[in-house]
Amino acid sequence: MSTELTRNFSIIAHIDHGKTTLSDRLLESTSTITFRQRQDQLLDSMDLEREKGITIKSHPVAMEYTARDGKTYKLNLLDTPGHVDFSYEVSRALAACEGAILMVDAAQGVEAQTVANLHLATLQNLLIIPVLNKIDLPAADVAKCKRQLEEILCIPAEDCIPASAKNGIGIEDILEAIIARVPAPVENPDKLLRCGVFDSLYDAYRGVVSYVRVFSGTVKRGQKVKLFATGNTYEVKEVGIFTPKMNACEVLRAGDVGYVIANMKSASEVKVGDTMTDATHPCPEALPGYKEVQPMVFSGIYPVDSVDYESLKMAMGKLQINDPAFTYQQESSTALGFGFRCGFLGLLHMEIIQERLRREFDMNVISTYPSVIYHVMLTDGSELVVDNPTLFPEPQGIQEILEPIVKVFIMVPGEYIGDMMQLVLEKRGEVTHTETIDDTRVILSCVLPLAEILVDFNDKLKSMTRGYGSMDYEHSGYRAAKMVKMDMLIAGDPVEAFSTIVHRDKAEAYGRALASRLKEVIPAHLFVVAIQAAVGGKIVARESISAMRKNVTAKCYGGDITRKRKLLEKQKEGKKKMKLFGKVNIPQDAFIKVLKTGD
Repeated sequence: MSTELTRNFSIIAHIDHGKTTLSDRLLESTSTITFRQRQDQLLDSMDLEREKGITIKSHPVAMEYTARDGKTYKLNLLDTPGHVDFSYEVSRALAACEGAILMVDAAQGVEAQTVANLHLATLQNLLIIPVLNKIDLPAADVAKCKRQLEEILCIPAEDCIPASAKNGIGIEDILEAIIARVPAPVENPDKLLRCGVFDSLYDAYRGVVSYVRVFSGTVKRGQKVKLFATGNTYEVKEVGIFTPKMNACEVLRAGDVGYVIANMKSASEVKVGDTMTDATHPCPEALPGYKEVQPMVFSGIYPVDSVDYESLKMAMGKLQINDPAFTYQQESSTALGFGFRCGFLGLLHMEIIQERLRREFDMNVISTYPSVIYHVMLTDGSELVVDNPTLFPEPQGIQEILEPIVKVFIMVPGEYIGDMMQLVLEKRGEVTHTETIDDTRVILSCVLPLAEILVDFNDKLKSMTRGYGSMDYEHSGYRAAKMVKMDMLIAGDPVEAFSTIVHRDKAEAYGRALASRLKEVIPAHLFVVAIQAAVGGKIVARESISAMRKNVTAKCYGGDITRKRKLLEKQKEGKKKMKLFGKVNIPQDAFIKVLKTGD
């Protein structure tokens, strides 16, 4: 099909505004799927996506639609995630499109991630088609949402298409708007092959499957192709499109979105964002690449059983090809053995990766407490980058510690503004700007340390605002902070798996909480076990596990009391000696229980 009859578009929105439901209706309206294939969340292929009701991976699909003008058009849809942790996935999908459908829930209005995703689309110069979804709900306020589109997003209200993806209202209008408004792909005049790799996955039987958008030229089976990042040459074994399952075809032409299987055997051979071109007649330069993503959150992941180490390493390699935002490198711990230091975009991203390791690769893993990257300025003038508490230098060698800061945009109903300001202050943040967006809601612009929003900030935001609050954040550099390394001493010995970097003002509270949790999971010994939280040489919190008492006088019945006293004194001396030389055995499940409930 010619490029004039091709349209490439994406669907962007805040989480749970109906993107996946709309994609289901579009597939049904264009007869891409049969009645027998119909199911909710059709493009969400992972069990995790269905269970959580969120999209994690962007999913391409090719549809054919006969428009009112009588012509048949090819529509390439890329469904995208809505959660802030997966904004990188959204930016990659948008780079393969010419237009985007911006969905807004008519009952909830414009949310924080609606603004963020629109910003990503305008950076790519995409044409925006605003769609007001869920207009059939009793709580829908169409007039207010149209005002928000004009005032917050600067989108004319008359361009908006009212729809209900669940009940199929306005679907045909959306399809016609895509054809009328989204520009057709423009091919480079030199017709040389340029394919942008926007995603990839590993197939155990066929090797690496690259998801590509063809910007110019053609690619077909038997052709020799070259990757710009590595310079390696491969022979194409199969090309095809998604309908929505992989469907082999003869050739992919300019404007097409599909897949290419070449003889790539390992996960490290292809890089998402790379350019694929013809090996014989290559294009002179690579396509504008995607920005290199930087992990924001770090955590150690270890196999529960050390014999699974190699299997875990292979599993992580396969996951990384499918998710380049995930990084890992080898590390070891005296308590947990050999494992990996992993980087993630956020806490949900970390949770999803761990769950995928368990489900897709049957790996039983344990993770350490999440941390961020600190820049430590030393007294000798050098700088140390620390993402692991075990690498934290001694206090006397530190001149200044810089922690990562994020700009957070929080959208809440007006009556919760006081509670939200209090929460921001508790998290060592400050509110820099407040803006009223309509008669019910306000946007708070805040600056917060990344470490403070990692674990429970979003949960507290949702519970405080009864689910009506939303947030988006972006990295905003570093600033000086009074950070300290806190060690957990068990019977006087530091256990590195429980070490963490905390703010000096919060060290005592965190130490008490962790010590009380350890007291519950470490079994009793024959002597008193002290659990202490220490900052430098100072103990800031302590719990004690009482000694297990053996009844040494059980064999004495009757007789003189001095016999019993002698036995008890002997036991007392033994306990003193044991306290000096005894070692505390921390079982593996104690690490698992504490670290899994570390949030």
